[in-house]
Amino acid sequence: MSETDHRADIRHGIRANLGQFLHQLLQVLLVGMTIGMTRTVVPALAESEFGVPRGSFALLVAFVVGFGFVKGTLNFVAGRLAESWGRRRVLLLGWVTAIPIPLLIYFAPSWDWIVVATLLLGVNQGFTWSMTQTAKLDLTRPDQRGLAIGFNEFSGYIGVAIAGVVTGYLAAELGPRSGLLIFGLTVIGLATLLTALFVKDTLPWARKEKPMAAASGETLHPRYPAGVSAKPSTREIFTLVSWRDRRFFALCQAGLVEKFVDALVWVFYPVYLYEKGVSLPGIGWIVGVYGFTWGAAQLATGRLSDTWGRQKLNVSGMWVCGAGVALMLFGEGRAWWSMSAAVSGLGMAMLYPNLSAAVADISAPHWRASAIGTYRFWRDLGYGIGALGLGLAAASAHAIEGAFWFVAAAMLLSGIGLLILGEETHPRLNPATPSPPAPPPAFAVPALDVRVISQHQPGGRCKLYAGYADALARSLGASSRIDYSEMRDANGHGFPSLWINGAPVAASDGVIVMPDDVLAALGANGISAAGDLGPALDAEIEKMLDEGNS
Repeated sequence: MSETDHRADIRHGIRANLGQFLHQLLQVLLVGMTIGMTRTVVPALAESEFGVPRGSFALLVAFVVGFGFVKGTLNFVAGRLAESWGRRRVLLLGWVTAIPIPLLIYFAPSWDWIVVATLLLGVNQGFTWSMTQTAKLDLTRPDQRGLAIGFNEFSGYIGVAIAGVVTGYLAAELGPRSGLLIFGLTVIGLATLLTALFVKDTLPWARKEKPMAAASGETLHPRYPAGVSAKPSTREIFTLVSWRDRRFFALCQAGLVEKFVDALVWVFYPVYLYEKGVSLPGIGWIVGVYGFTWGAAQLATGRLSDTWGRQKLNVSGMWVCGAGVALMLFGEGRAWWSMSAAVSGLGMAMLYPNLSAAVADISAPHWRASAIGTYRFWRDLGYGIGALGLGLAAASAHAIEGAFWFVAAAMLLSGIGLLILGEETHPRLNPATPSPPAPPPAFAVPALDVRVISQHQPGGRCKLYAGYADALARSLGASSRIDYSEMRDANGHGFPSLWINGAPVAASDGVIVMPDDVLAALGANGISAAGDLGPALDAEIEKMLDEGNS
């Protein structure tokens, strides 16, 4: 089967890819369980088991600071690697990296070993969680992104909650080190085996998204940033998402600050509750309420954002989540603390999948993995920055409660920033405005010579490129010809290929020349495209896919 035929067999949508979608849900469940095993036992027993002095807030938060900086960086690296290596290889690398983590915790003579284990956990989470989310976005349609990310985060944070409860009981029965060792090796070993045997690479789905949208009559018009290169560099995407585009900046700052809440729940909730006399299983259940509420509610909030939009849920979620943090300090008892944790979990469910969905909405398919990686870099850097802020706030207030007030205030201010700088990104609710037809030129139009090298008779990509040549001749008056040859020159140029003014048009995905590639080549030659050229080029893609599916 040719590459073109293989790509024609790919369909998008949850139902069309249900088997792989379920495999990816199981993967992120195990990803969540891997980080969840460190959330109840390790912070609560930092003093008695690992020698952290009471009141040493800076030392206590050190392991989350390291985790945040490593995971944030590896999120970005994972996004770039995924576009060349493929999603599955990066996922497998993340699981192999996690294997030493339970062993380091089991044999740890001091807190330093816990910090090292958490650095490896940052590598694992940066690679694995990024890839499970990216893979689901590859498989699904644009109108299912909120639902897909909702499923992804539901499964992941249910895993976090389950692990917190189970490890609490295992620590009480077997001892903290043995309980974490057995649980960790079981989860990581199972995940590695399932990835190696059953997970498929979804990069081909991402590469086919643009032609698929044209063939299906897709009417969504995302508000992609203007002026992005056909093959954007790492620097270009990083600066675009980090600060050059106002919408991306608003989403990144909100993602960074919301991780302050998760750092607080990870580091200080167990310590706060343990000092209040709550047992390890009890801490596991209270912290678990936060995770269970977050995970379960995302099934509704992710789908809801596909109808209501992302912006309203994101802004209100920031404020609800921060209110839940403040509520922890206004009452006593397990029921009150569980209710407060549930409010924070609900706020997280409102914002967490929909910040990611908003980033995906305005990221073009051929650089989406890098954009998501950049957003996740800033978001998970919030673990490190937030943990530093928690330590400073608690030390300044000479009480752990100072950290809670710091986080609640940060969530309020960040939500205001998102409200002012952000916008609705769902392409159905806030579509891009079609570009008006180009005015007639007041000067001589540069010559346009189009050449197609094809085998005899044209088929597949050769036929597609011949259709492009006809569209260019109709729209721009190009002179076009087809040369029949099965030879290639020293640079690998030959059939099938499309040439404009003596230069081959490069395929941005490395396989098929897309309409955007043709338009980029015209721009490089100083030629403005007429308003009817884009639809005409898209129609040629539609013809090719219709023939491939017939």
